[in-house]
Amino acid sequence: MDLLRLATAGSVDDGKSTLIGRMLYDSKSIFTDQLEAIERTSRDRGDDYTDLALLTDGLRAEREQGITIDVAYRYFATPKRKFIVADTPGHIQYTRNMVTGASTADVGIVLADARKGLIEQSRRHAFLVSLLQVPHLVLAVNKMDLVDWSEEVYESIRAEFVEFASKLQISDLTVIPMSALKGDNVVERSANMPWYQGAPLLHHLENVHIASDRNLVDVRFPVQYVIRPHQNRNQDYRGYAGQVAGGVLKTGDEVVVLPSGLGTRIAGIETADGPVEEAFAPMSVVLRLEDDLDVSRGDMICRPNNRPSVSQDIDAMVCWMGDSPLVPGRKLAIKHTTRTARTLVKELQYELNINTLHRNQEAVDLRLNEIGRVRLRTTSPLMADEYRRNRATGGFVLIDEATNATVGAGMIVGAD
Repeated sequence: MDLLRLATAGSVDDGKSTLIGRMLYDSKSIFTDQLEAIERTSRDRGDDYTDLALLTDGLRAEREQGITIDVAYRYFATPKRKFIVADTPGHIQYTRNMVTGASTADVGIVLADARKGLIEQSRRHAFLVSLLQVPHLVLAVNKMDLVDWSEEVYESIRAEFVEFASKLQISDLTVIPMSALKGDNVVERSANMPWYQGAPLLHHLENVHIASDRNLVDVRFPVQYVIRPHQNRNQDYRGYAGQVAGGVLKTGDEVVVLPSGLGTRIAGIETADGPVEEAFAPMSVVLRLEDDLDVSRGDMICRPNNRPSVSQDIDAMVCWMGDSPLVPGRKLAIKHTTRTARTLVKELQYELNINTLHRNQEAVDLRLNEIGRVRLRTTSPLMADEYRRNRATGGFVLIDEATNATVGAGMIVGAD
């Protein structure tokens, strides 16, 4: 079975946590003691129903306020597929948490309250999903029970969102009417909405095609660790461990190691289960090369005629996560694939208003949860692709060297 990563998004009180709780409950992925605990908590709070949102809202502050603050991850499986679900917060002040949860997702689910329609936060999160290049987007029109299962209300919201999504880079959009609280169109088809002929949410997630979303053209293998066993000193073994970030690697393939540019061939590919003839993203493997080259952590193995950009000057969109603002001239550490370097913020080109998509070129800094385009200069070259081409080699994080805190998430737009 393959693995699907999905992230919820949307405004406050649209039902994101309830939706995930309903999927877990209806797919029978909850242990008895978990169900008893949330039933007891629901009774203690005076609810006349079992609040399934408590399955993901585990922090005390979340339960007191009835909101999601931090990203909560839940795991479940059906006979067809395994899932990792990220429940992300809806408040604007937690934009950084939403970006973190959606950065690795294959599917983004944006919820909209059928009573309110599309509001500012729904559009904001849809834009962030497109900015993060999440390949598949689902608009879940939730709380249809509160609008008497009206087809007219659903069609109005669907048409408005389709028009808005046409301005974004969204390649696959599905719209589903549902009631997360009552379970309509979440796991089972709804008898209350016979006018909807599509599949329920879980059926869609089980069958959405994600294999072609990964870049199988550009070979990218960032070296994470050099394996040199010392138990048998007569054994001349040198392997390079890492996770394939793109393309397909085969034994005998001609490759080049960056940044040195030295060429060789693949002598063998090994996994925890033994040797294999080929490897592809996102497999974790060990490569053996025919020649003894100077290869260390942070280097990248690729094809001779298909190389990433090797540059110290990077243009990127950055979501700022630090309490102190990002200003030109600030020095930070940058972590890109397995490579770490220091970087200087040379220029802030503009701050992007994610409500109106307006570019504020007069901005002098980026503050907490703001997104902008910056130009960076690194102390050592990065082997990078554009984020829209390869999310693994096009993304990076910025680190405050004084506190070792992650203060920014970046998506590479271009490298000189």
